[in-house]
Parts: sequence; C-alpha cells; structure tokens
Amino acid sequence: MLTLSRTNQIIIGVVLTLLLVATRGHHFASINNLPSASLAVFFLAGLYLRPKWAFPALLALCAGLDFSAITFGGVNSFCVTPAYGFLIPAYGSMWLTGRWSAKHYSFSLTALAPLTGSVALGAALSELFSSGGFYFFGGRYTEPTLAEFGTRLVKYFPQQLEGIAFWLGAALVVHVAFALVNATHGAKA
Repeated sequence: MLTLSRTNQIIIGVVLTLLLVATRGHHFASINNLPSASLAVFFLAGLYLRPKWAFPALLALCAGLDFSAITFGGVNSFCVTPAYGFLIPAYGSMWLTGRWSAKHYSFSLTALAPLTGSVALGAALSELFSSGGFYFFGGRYTEPTLAEFGTRLVKYFPQQLEGIAFWLGAALVVHVAFALVNATHGAKA
C-alpha cells in the first residue's frame, strides 16, 4: 500500500490544486496549450491523499472555478446544464481508481499493467458519466440516440485519454524520481 507522510500529502495536495487551477478550461489562469488536468488530478488525489475530504474539496474547487469563469471571465455557459451533476460520479470514478491503485501499490515494473488497466477503466467510466450525462440529460440535444453517442465517444474520448496520459506520465516521472532519490538516501543511512 502506498503511504505518504502528512507533509508529503500536503505538498502534493497544493501542487494538485495549483495544477487544477492552471489548466481547468478557459479560466483566468488557463494555459492554452496544455490539456486539462482535472481527471488526472482526481486520480492522483485518490492515489496520494488519504483524507476523504479532499474529494469534495476538489469538487468545490472545480465548481468555483467554473462559476468564476462564467460569471466574471466571460466564458460561455453551454456546458452548465442539469447534467453538470454527472461530473461528481465522473470525477469519483477517477478518485476511486486512484484509491484502488494506492491499495495495490508496489514500486515495480509489474505494477504498471494493473495501474494502466485501472486508469483506463476509470477514464472510460468517467467519460460515460460526463459525456453520457451531458448528451442524454443536458437538454442540448433534442433526440439523443445511442448510435450518435457512440460516434461522439469515438471522437472525444481519445482526446480525454491523451490528456490523462500526459499528466499521469508526468506524475510517473516525478514519482519514480522521488522514489529513487529516497532509496538512494535510505541506502546511505
């Protein structure tokens, strides 16, 4: 099981919060050339942060950023529909995938396959909740069909996977670097 000190969890929580603020949609701090880190942040928070209150805190931050962008930033509110609540299980899928991964953690190459599989499953569930919720319950499409939804999944899901892979790849590099540094320091002691 992956366990971190309270100090390390606080540092990771601050970094994840800043990453969310910097990359979430078209907000005041948006970095236009980077993909949204929202889904990866929820996975990483589930993986690294033990307090359960971190999940609702991140949800509140996302809602606050969206509200701020629409109210003060001039961002179009097209995506804010009755289906906005489907983001809770969408992000929850990634959070729970991170929690599962923390319980099954080992610092080895053999751990990459189950980790990748769990992230893929979490991402697929997240996409079904967020895109499916928006498409079927958002009120933007007059006659939604499963066939049209399938076409939209094929179009948009690969972009979501790219963003998740980008941020989790960066996190993996940082994780391995810190683990190797800690192992080196532990061997010298």
